[in-house]
Amino acid sequence: MTDPLLDLADGLYALPLGDFTPARDALVKEHKADKELAARLKALKKPSLAAWVVNLLVRRDAGQVEQVLEVGAALREAQTNLDGDELRALTRQRRQLTAAVTTRARGLAREEGVKVTPAVADQVEATLTAAMVDEGAARAVRSGLLVAALAATGVGEVDVAPALAAPEALGFTAAAREPEPVGRPELHVVPDPEADAKARRAAQERLEAATSEHEAASEAAAAAATDVEQLQARSLQLQAEVDELRGRIAQLEADLEENDDELSDAEDVRAEADESAAETAQAVAAAEAELARLSR
Repeated sequence: MTDPLLDLADGLYALPLGDFTPARDALVKEHKADKELAARLKALKKPSLAAWVVNLLVRRDAGQVEQVLEVGAALREAQTNLDGDELRALTRQRRQLTAAVTTRARGLAREEGVKVTPAVADQVEATLTAAMVDEGAARAVRSGLLVAALAATGVGEVDVAPALAAPEALGFTAAAREPEPVGRPELHVVPDPEADAKARRAAQERLEAATSEHEAASEAAAAAATDVEQLQARSLQLQAEVDELRGRIAQLEADLEENDDELSDAEDVRAEADESAAETAQAVAAAEAELARLSR
């Protein structure tokens, strides 16, 4: 049986950010007969803007979020198995995917009338990255009940407790929600005197949206270009080291061949010297014998 707090919180954290506090307080009054539940509802914190954007993404585009988490699970498995090629490929895919999904999240927020600054977008992307590299962070993101952004330090597990609306939220899955339908506008025969102004405002909004998406795409492209430059430089360095080692090996092989020739010559000289020493030893023995005979 689902905790009633989580069902109520799921609805709360799906609301526009400005509606959160009055809706939460209304729920507290509605459930005041259940003092424990009312107290738990009162303790629910309003999410930060970055957390709200991630919660919105989880509910509006669960498929994108699941793709992020699946790549993260594969990345963690590759790290465990120490598969270098697969790890590098997945790391590149991780960066591209988090940048793309962050852009998608900014677009969803824009549809809700919320402009996401680059600083907040960085927090959203950091939260998605944390969900990819840490299983606990992935479960926290999937809950749709974040109150703060997440960040992975690369040392130890991500501490998700302070970023969750309630400890029980870990393991909960947010319900998918479609945007509220917009009613069909009434048609008027009389021309709208503000039509031109409205059209200009709409064009300005489209320009701002396009500019924001372009900035995000440019940032992602710049990051990818930096990665390429660094890897190209590393490849040149490693190739130079390989060439140096190959040259060293060739020199050592030549030295070995020359040494083998000298060794063969030295062995021949030693054999001749051993033979000469043996012959002179015999001559010495013969001379000593002759001397001994004559001395009698």
